[in-house]
Amino acid sequence: MVKIALKFKADLQNVTDLHPEGEDFRWYLKVKCANCGEVTDDYVYLTLEENTPLKGGRGHASLVLKCKFCERENSIDIMKDTISKYTANDSNKYKSMVTFNCRGVEPVDFSPRNSTNHYFLLIGSSSDMDDMCELYGAL
Repeated sequence: MVKIALKFKADLQNVTDLHPEGEDFRWYLKVKCANCGEVTDDYVYLTLEENTPLKGGRGHASLVLKCKFCERENSIDIMKDTISKYTANDSNKYKSMVTFNCRGVEPVDFSPRNSTNHYFLLIGSSSDMDDMCELYGAL
């Protein structure tokens, strides 16, 4: 098992912090099979609330997927206690937002997108929030 942290960097202006909201927040990743090197064509997502049993009764993971090329079963689990906020004090610095427990696969790309109306929660002044919500169509 390999633990891989997702490091995040942003320039927060008029925003106090940024963090994933809820256990149903979707982490969108492209992943590479550690066995054959094949990278997923599309982004796959994983959440804290979704768990899939591993083959052979070896536990469960947030995401279990079979490589299209070598047909090996791989998995990723979100380490819940590693999820953290990105604050104004972290602005323009890399900070670990979450750590994944990876078995046979490694994340190679992250897409910070909304999922079923869940955005990274942005906290700032009310006028700034109105502008951001309007920009992202959340109002």
